Amino acid sequence: MSHSITALRKFVAPEIIFGEGSRHAVANYAQTFGAERILLVSDPGVVAAGWVAEVEADLAAAGIHSRRFTAVSPNPRVEEVMAGAEVYRDHACQAIVAIGGGSPMDCAKGIGIVVAHDGHILDFEGVDTLRVPIPPLIFIPSTAGTSADISQFAILSDQSRRLKLSIVSKSVVPDVSLIDPVVTLTMTPFLTACTGIDALVHAIEAFVSTGSGPLTDAHALEAMRLINGHLVALVANPGDIELRAQVMLGSMQAGLAFSNAILGAVHAMSHSLGGFLDLPHGLCNSMLLEHVVAYNFEATPERFIRVAETLGIDCRGLTQRQVKQRLVAHLGELKRAVGLSGRLGEVGVGSSDVPLLTRHAMQDPCILTNPRRSSRRDVAVVYEEAL
Repeated sequence: MSHSITALRKFVAPEIIFGEGSRHAVANYAQTFGAERILLVSDPGVVAAGWVAEVEADLAAAGIHSRRFTAVSPNPRVEEVMAGAEVYRDHACQAIVAIGGGSPMDCAKGIGIVVAHDGHILDFEGVDTLRVPIPPLIFIPSTAGTSADISQFAILSDQSRRLKLSIVSKSVVPDVSLIDPVVTLTMTPFLTACTGIDALVHAIEAFVSTGSGPLTDAHALEAMRLINGHLVALVANPGDIELRAQVMLGSMQAGLAFSNAILGAVHAMSHSLGGFLDLPHGLCNSMLLEHVVAYNFEATPERFIRVAETLGIDCRGLTQRQVKQRLVAHLGELKRAVGLSGRLGEVGVGSSDVPLLTRHAMQDPCILTNPRRSSRRDVAVVYEEAL
């Protein structure tokens, strides 16, 4: 899959402030947007960690009124988006600040869509369905992984259909992302591992995606280098702010890559799995990662060889088959080193669930940019291998 440098490419990114203390710029940006009343979207875990009160205090000090909305599940639900939109309208809010992981950030995107269009969130499933601009979004990520603060994706859970729906539009790229490694200090080692692997998957899938190109490749490769080089040490030393910053930077780079190159079968299959069993997204990715890499390798071996080299594997004198084996082994070792070694069977997936999981994965927009064309049977086989 060689890319012509002259092919047309579009690259979308928010305004990014990266570094310790960047979270304190929140009131400054709210004022820039002329917002006097803010909807502050978060979740109970982030409230308990103290970050929500801190943001409220920063806003209040600048004379900005904020209203909390924290009824957000780990996989944010359609009903929660609609409830949040109600709160936004009731308090005549003018902008949305989200602080948290992917869940509050995706929920905040959904709320913005609903209040701008005055419709139901399910009306906007799919790619480029938004018709009007949404309210300003100022995001402060508390995890280093999902990159919802960077991306043109909002992933929401529809419990009635047991699936995750994707809304993809450059309108949901936040206006401002305040990326402060300090905010990730309150993550548990398990969440650090899950989100870190999510970011690594973003980087690998973006690099081998059919939508990749020179603008995304540099970010994807740097993300792989940073996460591969620091995640294991971070999970062992969760209080190390320098390691937090390195992994956070890797996550940001991965976000810039995948938001523009889109993803592949790991995410399509992971969204299906997460909608079916309501599991942590990073955990779903980790259970599928090396199975999808093994499946995709033959479609673009020269790209996967560069992935292997970037992850520190010496590929000199190796056949493609040997590189594939070493890459799959390395990914397995990395997962075990951060404590994620589970298989699908252990979280309650049985072979009888594979047809439904496969059907939903085939309908996910991420499958379209997977480097190897995937039939329903192909996807089913990969799920079966991961059981």
